[in-house]
Amino acid sequence: MEPIFKIVPKNLWDEALKQGYFRGSADDLRDGFIHFSTIDQLEDTANRHFKGQKDLLLLSVAVEKLDDCLKYEVSRGGDLFPHLYGHLPLAAVIKVSAFDDDLVARFISKRTDA
Repeated sequence: MEPIFKIVPKNLWDEALKQGYFRGSADDLRDGFIHFSTIDQLEDTANRHFKGQKDLLLLSVAVEKLDDCLKYEVSRGGDLFPHLYGHLPLAAVIKVSAFDDDLVARFISKRTDA
């Protein structure tokens, strides 16, 4: 199963490491769930919400390590986006990468080259 992705400010991830789980960003807390993107949605999410921001990380999350609190719901453009209704356990995070505006393009090119 392909991972899902979350772009987070480094300071929030540092806080999660201390707490033992990620509770979400201010937007996530406001909406009542943690917003994720699939690989196909990642580029648009990055451009819409994070372009030009500094000190960001990209979390790759194993879907199979999440429980039934993960729901795919209609959102932007009618796409089904992964939403987690609960905290993100650190054990579900399979990779943490420094994020910059070029990272998404590298992810997508690796995927299409495979």
